Amino acid sequence: MAADVASLPRPRRPAAFIDRDGVINAELGYVWRTEDFHLLPGAVDGLRRLAGCGYALVVVTNQAGIAKGLYDEAAYQRLTAHMRGLLAAQGVVLDGVYHCPHHPQGTVAAYARECDCRKPAPGLLRQAARELGLDLARSVLVGDKTSDTQAGRAAGLRRTVLVESGHALPADALAQADHRCADLAAAARWLCAGRGENGA
Repeated sequence: MAADVASLPRPRRPAAFIDRDGVINAELGYVWRTEDFHLLPGAVDGLRRLAGCGYALVVVTNQAGIAKGLYDEAAYQRLTAHMRGLLAAQGVVLDGVYHCPHHPQGTVAAYARECDCRKPAPGLLRQAARELGLDLARSVLVGDKTSDTQAGRAAGLRRTVLVESGHALPADALAQADHRCADLAAAARWLCAGRGENGA
């Protein structure tokens, strides 16, 4: 009897998990106003290349400013919609955007706590994998802090890359990532070199 194709499980996709501030947009402290959101050179090209290699594009971002009362969830969602719109206008569609609003030293009681979603914990990546049907073992991460690469390794990702956004990195930063490069475009070139431009 022929298999019912519709009933067969779909293969899980690999994802490129991308940190936001310092990787996609300029790092200006707490970015929550649309006028402060500026795409970095190479960000769009990098995202396009990663999508062309077959990766789902998933942004994962710590947003401690919510816990600290600097802005609220509504302001964060407005900026996220703005980011999606800017990228979509250049042909880049994000498969998901996940954020952690918590911080142990927060001043907003609802968010002032330890959690499993604030990087370096892997909770955001695992949540995205459940909700989007992602294969973590074939996925990659690009960030600008070791908390990003630590989250990727804790989630069991295939590769993690650090980009140089100007954040001071510890002496052992390279030991906590598989590669280090200037920006998202360079990270995408390196990741896709071992994967092929067509998702192979």
